Amino acid sequence: MSVEENLQRIQERINNAANVAGRNPEDIHIVAVTKYVTIERAEEAVKAGIKHLGENRLEGAMEKYEAIGDQVSWHFIGSLQSRKVKDMIHAYDYIHSLDRTSLAKEINKRSEEGQTVKCFVQVNVSGEESKAGLAPAQTLEFIETLKKYPAVEVVGLMTMAPYEEKPEKVRDYFRNLKHLRDEVRLQGFPHAPCKELSMGMSNDFEIAVEEGATFIRVGSSLVGEE
Repeated sequence: MSVEENLQRIQERINNAANVAGRNPEDIHIVAVTKYVTIERAEEAVKAGIKHLGENRLEGAMEKYEAIGDQVSWHFIGSLQSRKVKDMIHAYDYIHSLDRTSLAKEINKRSEEGQTVKCFVQVNVSGEESKAGLAPAQTLEFIETLKKYPAVEVVGLMTMAPYEEKPEKVRDYFRNLKHLRDEVRLQGFPHAPCKELSMGMSNDFEIAVEEGATFIRVGSSLVGEE
């Protein structure tokens, strides 16, 4: 199946979910997760109309960046080690996994003068030990401390819901993240407009869209796996 055909089907599902929620489908952005596919498959996604590519490993990701460049926005969606920031900061437009002060400090240190990096603060809404991210109760205080790092712009919150055979079971996790996002926005932090929600993947993105997702991260159902 071509990426273009997959994208058409996914877009239809997004449109339907947005209509259910009374939302504009154009407010929902697809991040194609290309970490398991070739450069050629990633290029096929771009030709099909994808504007956002997501990677979680620098190995292989930088080769894709060299081939595709700024035709798209680049999203780092996995756990990011502070020591690797210097190798990727020039390439990535968004980081979806900011969850500790040491990482914010390194992003600020390695950014060029005047550069701001769009960051999602990762929140472990489900409380699973296997997942990274801040506890919801820690999130507001953490975001407030980030004002010390002018290169860090908190554009939103991100979470990963547990995998469920019935996606309806994860609705509350997405709903709770939206409520937390709204709480952050009410603070009016200049460094944290926090308008975005990065949530929902191949198996549950329709529920995420209904609950307010603005970025969904879709891999296997869009570009497949090697």
